[in-house]
Amino acid sequence: MTPHEFVKYTPATNCGECGYPACLAFAVAVTKGGVSPELCPYVHRENLTADIGPRQEDSGLNMVDRDQEERDMALVAHLKSKVRDLDFKSLGPRLGALWSADEPDALSFSYLGRSVTLGSETVSMADEQLVDPRDQILLYNYVAFGGGRIPDGTWVGMESLPNSISKIRTLATYCEQRLAKRFSGRAEKLAALCNEIGAVPGPVDQSADVGKVIPVLPNVPHYLLFWDEELEDGFEARVKVLFDHHVMDFLDLESLVFAAERMTDRLAELDV
Repeated sequence: MTPHEFVKYTPATNCGECGYPACLAFAVAVTKGGVSPELCPYVHRENLTADIGPRQEDSGLNMVDRDQEERDMALVAHLKSKVRDLDFKSLGPRLGALWSADEPDALSFSYLGRSVTLGSETVSMADEQLVDPRDQILLYNYVAFGGGRIPDGTWVGMESLPNSISKIRTLATYCEQRLAKRFSGRAEKLAALCNEIGAVPGPVDQSADVGKVIPVLPNVPHYLLFWDEELEDGFEARVKVLFDHHVMDFLDLESLVFAAERMTDRLAELDV
């Protein structure tokens, strides 16, 4: 059973009686960490399927992954506490998000071409509760930062951002190299998929075969440059991702690299 499946058995009120800050955090602890579902007084064991909890063979790296997921959920809870008292109405324009008096404690915005509604306690994407804690960390971080200087089209590489040396290789491994390998020889397909998630053409004075500005988040655009393979000259396909020079007004480096990874995942998901 997945956390998303288990959370349907909870009251989804985030009452905290189980000892966890949110029902989703409790669902992760039960399905991934072996915590007893009976800690929640509102969950009835007889209603649960037999596959509740982790498998007996879970050990080693699986345990490490579980520990990481629990740490991620703790960070999600911390970020929720940071945004809980923010003025969402005033935040909206600074984040490129929509605020409504009908939902005063929520903001709506686009995340890689999909609609997100983020509230002080829950976040949904395409009308379904978002389960992956890493996505939640990224989105709550975006709101917690509170916005800053609006992107103005001055593009820089990761290496130009402060304290980014350790992140350059990560960006290359999980984003740039993956995209180059996947779309080698298929520049037109890559351009079309970028358009599907709201991309616009980049500056005209660039030499890449594909140059697309992708709005990963409203004020966190990624400028994707793709040079296709040239077999006769022995050149492999290459990708470079650039960021607006004000990007760190909106995200920390860890979240920024993850945003680029999620952009890669999204393009791969659409490549069917």
